[in-house]
Amino acid sequence: MELWERSSALDLLDALLHKSAAGGRIALVPGEAGLGKSALVTAFAERCGRRARVLWGGCDRLVTPRALGPLHDIGRQAGGVLAARLGAGAAQEEIFAAFLDELSGPRQRPRPVIVVEDVHWADEATLDWMALLGRRIGRLPVLLVVTYRDDELGSGHPLRGTLAMLPGAVVRRIPLLPLSPECVGEQARKAGRDPALAYRLTGGNPLLVTELVKAGGRAVPGAVQDLILDRLRALPAPARDLARLVSVVPTHADAAIVAGAADLVDICVDAGVLISAGDGVSFRHELLRSAVEDALSPPRRAELHRRVLDVLVGVPGIDPGRLVHHARHAGDFRAVLRYGQSAGAGAARQGAHREAAAHYRAAIDHAGRLSPEQHAGLLERYALQAYLAGLLVEGLQARHQAATIREELAQPEQVAENLRWISRLAWWTGHSAQALEAADRAVGVLAAGRPLRQLAMAYSNRAQVHMRAYEHGAAIALGERARALAEQVGDVETAIHATINVQTARLADEAGDAQAALEEAHERAAANGYVDLAVRAKLNLACVTAEELAQYGNAVALIDGALRYAREQNLDGYAQYLIGARANVRMQRCDWAGALADADAALARPGQFAVTAVMPLVARGRIQAACGNPDAISTLDEAARRAGQIGEAQWLAPVAAARSEYFLWNGDADRAADEARQCLELTAPVHQPFQLGVLAYRLWRAGATERPATAVASPFQLMISGSWAEAAAEWAARGATYLRIEAMSAGDPPAAVEALRTLDSLGATRAAGCLRAALRRRGVTGMPRGPRRSTTAQPAGLTVRQVDVLALLADGLSNAEIAGRLTLSRKTVEHHVSALLAKLGVANRVQAAAAYRNHGSAR
Repeated sequence: MELWERSSALDLLDALLHKSAAGGRIALVPGEAGLGKSALVTAFAERCGRRARVLWGGCDRLVTPRALGPLHDIGRQAGGVLAARLGAGAAQEEIFAAFLDELSGPRQRPRPVIVVEDVHWADEATLDWMALLGRRIGRLPVLLVVTYRDDELGSGHPLRGTLAMLPGAVVRRIPLLPLSPECVGEQARKAGRDPALAYRLTGGNPLLVTELVKAGGRAVPGAVQDLILDRLRALPAPARDLARLVSVVPTHADAAIVAGAADLVDICVDAGVLISAGDGVSFRHELLRSAVEDALSPPRRAELHRRVLDVLVGVPGIDPGRLVHHARHAGDFRAVLRYGQSAGAGAARQGAHREAAAHYRAAIDHAGRLSPEQHAGLLERYALQAYLAGLLVEGLQARHQAATIREELAQPEQVAENLRWISRLAWWTGHSAQALEAADRAVGVLAAGRPLRQLAMAYSNRAQVHMRAYEHGAAIALGERARALAEQVGDVETAIHATINVQTARLADEAGDAQAALEEAHERAAANGYVDLAVRAKLNLACVTAEELAQYGNAVALIDGALRYAREQNLDGYAQYLIGARANVRMQRCDWAGALADADAALARPGQFAVTAVMPLVARGRIQAACGNPDAISTLDEAARRAGQIGEAQWLAPVAAARSEYFLWNGDADRAADEARQCLELTAPVHQPFQLGVLAYRLWRAGATERPATAVASPFQLMISGSWAEAAAEWAARGATYLRIEAMSAGDPPAAVEALRTLDSLGATRAAGCLRAALRRRGVTGMPRGPRRSTTAQPAGLTVRQVDVLALLADGLSNAEIAGRLTLSRKTVEHHVSALLAKLGVANRVQAAAAYRNHGSAR
C-alpha cells in the first residue's frame, strides 16, 4: 500500500529509535482498521535499514488467542535460546528471561526494534510480557512499537490495564488520522473518480481509498466487501478457490497451505488479492480477509477449515491453539476434544490462564467421548484454570460436576479434593454457607482414612474457614494439625497452605513474627511454583494489615507488591480483589482520586462477585456520601446486599459503619444508630477490635448510650472517651488520614478548623457542611467559608477550565487537540493538565480519565 500523509509519524518513529540508544522507548500506534498502522511500521522497518534489527510479532484473530503468539513469531526470527525455550513449552518466567537476554546480549548490534501488531487480540500472557518489557525497557537499548485498534477497546478490555502500566516517561502515542480530503481527491482524480464522492465513500480510510483506486473505472462499490469480492470474481476459478482457502486462515496462510499452488498464488498476487507474507501469503488487511470469509456459505466455510486443519496437523511444532480454531469451525468435534486439551495444557504452562480455560471449555463440550475418569480429570483441569483466571462461577460448576463423577467412581480422595475447591470457590462467589458445608464434607469423607494429602488439605481448608470468621484459636489449632500431617506425608503444598492460614490468624492477633512468616511462605510457594499460594500469602498479609490492624501506611506497599505479583502471574481474580482493597486504603489516606479510580477498575469486570465488590463499593459510597452525591445511598445499598450475601463480619462491619455515617450526615440519627447497633449485635462474638471499634464509634456518634461488652480498638476507644488528640496521633501513626481528620473535628477550635480545611480541599461538601454546623453550635468563629462554587465541580477542587480540559482528556484527545477545541495555546493546555494531575493525585492521563468518570457524578 502506498503511504500517504504519514511522513510526520515516520519521523517521530525515527526520533524514538535514536533516543532508544540512551534507554528504551515505546511507540503506541492506535487507530481503526484500515488507517495504515501496518503500512506505517512496514515503511519504518524498511527505513531502519542496517540501523536496527527488526523482530516482528503479531496477534491473530483466533477463537481463542495464541498464548504468547507474538513472542513465538519473534522467537522464530531470533533463534537461539529463546526459540528453544518456546519450542520446549518452558515456563513463562524462563521464556521471558530468554527474551530479555536476546535484547541485552552482546551481539545485539544493530539496535533491536520489537514490533507487536494488533494487540487488541492479545492473550493475557502476551499482555503480561508487554508489561514486563515496559518495566525494564528504560535499561535496554530497544524500541517497542505496538499497534492496536483503539475503537475496539471497551472500558473493560484488558489491554487498557496493560497500557496504563507502561512507564509514561518512555511512551509516545502516535495516533493515525484519516487522510485529508485533498489527498483523497488527488488519488481519486488519478483513478478517474469523483473526488467528493470518493471521500464520502471512504471517510479518508487509506485502505478503502486504495481499494477504490484499484477498482479503476468500474461502478463504485458500496463497502469494502464489495471492493474485494469484485476483484475476486475477476480471477480464474482455481485462483479464486485458493484465495477463499487463504481467507479462513487468520493473519496469514503458511507455506504448507499453499504448497504446490505457486502459479495460482502468482495470479492472486498479480491481481492485488493476496500479498506475500513470511513464508506464505495473506490478504493485504484483516478487513479484506474477513470480508471474503464472511461471504462464504457455512458449508463451504466448514469445508475450507477442514482442508486447513488436515494440512496443519502435519506441520511439526504447530500451535495446537490454531488446530482448535480450525477444528471448531470445521465441526470436527474429535479434533476439538484432542487438541483443546493439549492447547489448554500449553497455555496453562505459559501462564495464559484465561486462554487455557477457553481451550479446556471447548474440549469439555465434547467430553462425552471420554471415559468418566478422563472426563472428571478434564473438568478439574478446566476448573483450576478458570479459578486462576477469575472465572469463578464456571470453575465452581466444573468442580461440582467433577465431584459427582468421582463419587460415582467411588474415589474418596478425589471427591475430597473437589469439595475443598468447592469450598474455596463458593466463598469467592459469596456463598459462605455452601463454603462451610463443603469444607466439613471434605473432612468427613476422609477422616476415617489413613493420613493422606487430601485429609491434610481438608483440615487446612477448614482452618481457613475459621480464619476468615476471626476464629483465630480454632484456625491456628486446626492449621497446625494440617501442617503436621502434611509434613508427615511429605506434602509441601499443603504444608505451605496450612502455614499461611496459621500465620494469617497470628498476624490478626498482632503476633510480632507473623509478617516475616507470611513473607517466607510466599517465597517458598513461589519457588515451588504454587502461584495461588504465593499470591494468597501476600494478599493475606496486605489485607490483614489494612482491614484488621488498620495500619494503612504499611498496607500501601504491601498491597502494591501483592498486586504486582498477581498481575505477573495473570491471576485476575486476586488482582481484582486487591484493587478493591486498595480503593479502601486510598480512601482512608484521603487519596480520593486514586480510590475512585481503583473502585472503577475493581467494579468494571463483568460478573462481579461479592467478595471483590464490597470494599470498592464502600470506598465509592463513602466518598459519594462525603461529597453529597445523591448516588451514595444506592451504592451503599448495593454494598449491603453484597455483604449480606456473604454473611461474614469482615464485610458486614465496614458496610454498616459506612451506612451509619451516611444517615448521620443526612440528619437521621436514629437510622444511623440502628445500622451500627444491628451489625454490632450480629458481630459481637467476633474477636476483631477494629471491626467492632468502628461500629461502637458510629453508634456513639449517633447519640446512643450503650457500649459493646467486647474489646474495642484503642483509637476508637479514645475517640469515644473524648481523647481526640491522642486518637488523632494514633491514627496519624497508622497512616489513617481520614480517621485522623474525624478525631480532630471533635477537638479544640484550631484542630477542628484544620479538619474542616482538609474536608474542603477534598471536595467533601456534605461532611464539611455538617462539621461547619457543629462548630457554629459550639460557638467557633473564624472558620473558612469553603471553596467557591467554581472550584467544586470536582472533589479535587478543579477550576471550571480544568474541568473542561479533563473532560476532553477523558475523551482521548491529545493536548494539541484540546488546545484547538478550547482555543488555547498548547502550552496553556500542558499547564492545565499538569495542575489537574497534581490536584487529582494521579500519575497519568489514564488515571485522570478514570477519576473524571467518578468525580463527574459526584458533583
